[in-house]
Amino acid sequence: MTTTPRIALIHALAHSVEPINAEFERAWPEAIRMNLLDDSLSADLARQGRGLDAVMHQRFETLAAYAEGTGAQAILFTCSAFGPCIEAAAARRPHMPVLKPNEAMIADVASVAGPVGLIASFAPTLASMPAEFPASVELKTGLVAQAMDALNRGDTATHDALVVQAARQLADQGCHAIALAQFSMARAAPAVTQMTGLPVFTTPGSAVRLLRRRLSA
Repeated sequence: MTTTPRIALIHALAHSVEPINAEFERAWPEAIRMNLLDDSLSADLARQGRGLDAVMHQRFETLAAYAEGTGAQAILFTCSAFGPCIEAAAARRPHMPVLKPNEAMIADVASVAGPVGLIASFAPTLASMPAEFPASVELKTGLVAQAMDALNRGDTATHDALVVQAARQLADQGCHAIALAQFSMARAAPAVTQMTGLPVFTTPGSAVRLLRRRLSA
């Protein structure tokens, strides 16, 4: 594989764009990135109440096909509420990595002994994501919907404080590590680490490491 692979990053939330690009810049700057954003995906999922129906599946297939058509050698989706749609797109592309946003982090978390606190700021994530963890992982979940509201207002300080508060509550419940479900939450990881003293897993950090391994194999 070329040392400068082209990787498509497909986003359903505008807030996901900066964290994953920042992680690439930090950990794998030579990778060529393209960013596709359809911020109506999350809005439509929350508003329409139809779940991940055939229409939503087709939208993800269309995005994946476009990304592949540009020459991308791997695709990373960055919104964690659309697992089955991404799995279907990946099944049609066995020749290239097509990653769900959380699968790399889930693999990393699986090595933790003891309960893991999973924090999300988008409610549909907690409806779908816990089932993706191995049965051996004991999860305790926390939803901080107000954190997403704060981020939408540009109030990053409140966002981070709410994530830290949820992490401290999970730590008090005996969690041995914290996993931040949304890409947009990665910005709070240093503060969570400082306040809890626990290992903190983020989707951008785990995803970039896995992509690099897969494309270097």
